[in-house]
Amino acid sequence: MKKKVAEKPMEIRMEGYEVIEKTVTQHATSAKVLVPKHWIGKRVRAVRIEPESQEKEKDD
Repeated sequence: MKKKVAEKPMEIRMEGYEVIEKTVTQHATSAKVLVPKHWIGKRVRAVRIEPESQEKEKDD
């Protein structure tokens, strides 16, 4: 069963203490985003800011 994903960007409002923008990289059978070391043990949220590629959707 394919997970439903928004087709259009949505507005998300969050409060936080620091923000960074990174590119997700491959890690074994998953993916990762490196964050600063001082974030270890802290709760974080990741928001995808680019749409899914058309090729990826065709492959699934």
